[in-house]
Amino acid sequence: MKDQSILLDHGSGGKLSNELINSILMPAFDNAILEAQEDGAIIPINQGRLAFSTDTFVVDPIFFPGGNIGDLAVHGTVNDVAMCGGVPQYLSVGLIIEEGFEISQLKIIVASMAKAAAAAGVRIVTGDTKVVPKGACDKIFINTSGFGFIPDEINLSASLAKPGDRIILSGNMADHGVTILTQRESLEFDAPIQSDSAALNTMTAAMLKAAPGIHVLRDPTRGGVGTTLCEIAKKSNIGMKIREKDLPVDQSVMGVCDLLGLDPLYVANEGKLLAIVPPEQAEAALEACKQDVHGKKARFIGEVVADHPGQVVMQTAIGGARMVDMLTGEQLPRIC
Repeated sequence: MKDQSILLDHGSGGKLSNELINSILMPAFDNAILEAQEDGAIIPINQGRLAFSTDTFVVDPIFFPGGNIGDLAVHGTVNDVAMCGGVPQYLSVGLIIEEGFEISQLKIIVASMAKAAAAAGVRIVTGDTKVVPKGACDKIFINTSGFGFIPDEINLSASLAKPGDRIILSGNMADHGVTILTQRESLEFDAPIQSDSAALNTMTAAMLKAAPGIHVLRDPTRGGVGTTLCEIAKKSNIGMKIREKDLPVDQSVMGVCDLLGLDPLYVANEGKLLAIVPPEQAEAALEACKQDVHGKKARFIGEVVADHPGQVVMQTAIGGARMVDMLTGEQLPRIC
């Protein structure tokens, strides 16, 4: 990575994000736990394994249909722990607040965090608050860290996908990213659009109970479904075939994407998961996903193959083939 300034693209979850991580952060902090590059760290302890994750939320606007920066922060960290197979238990919260921020808005955000934590069955047990001069940050930034224990029989990793596995997507793509974009730009459409922000730990627990052999769980946030599948394909050194006709997108969201030239395959989600499942357990995993309130539109979108290792190929709606690459550039900064 050449010496240069940090660009917004470095936070996109796409190619430049991967370059930043692999050329600067990984060499500096190198260790076996970090090397796995999962959604959270999987830590061996005396009585099993611990899933630990941290994330910082700078979404703009801080209030949006379907949520706000507070419950988004709780959901995001709960989901990262759950995607490692952990049962989320405790969270920490760090607040960076701009001088002049309205206390009434802070109360709303904190209340939403408490409600989200209670609904997810986790407790916020420690935290920190800093206030910075006006202009030093934009309203409020939130860091959340969390951990949970991983049951002995669960073994999830982006490196474990195998040919023959089936790929499950738990619902419509791009709801969160399109919601943030339309709110930020004050765009109005006839049909309401709202973020899919949600905690998925109840869903993952049900899926792992029904299909304990699941190989990979991931929530496709920044960079969307396309980038997340590419990351898994490269990490597992396998190929993937997905079908455009099976990729679920809300009609209103698709309309916005068409209007603005966005590909929903690369737009962020905050309440969806991808599961890579052995074929003999795939139907059970899909059914368990569909039983969850956030997974009713779940479906199979493709399969893992031995061909073209490290690459994702999509069968288009007209019968052609398209290579799916990682997101290049930043479609929308400050999405989460």
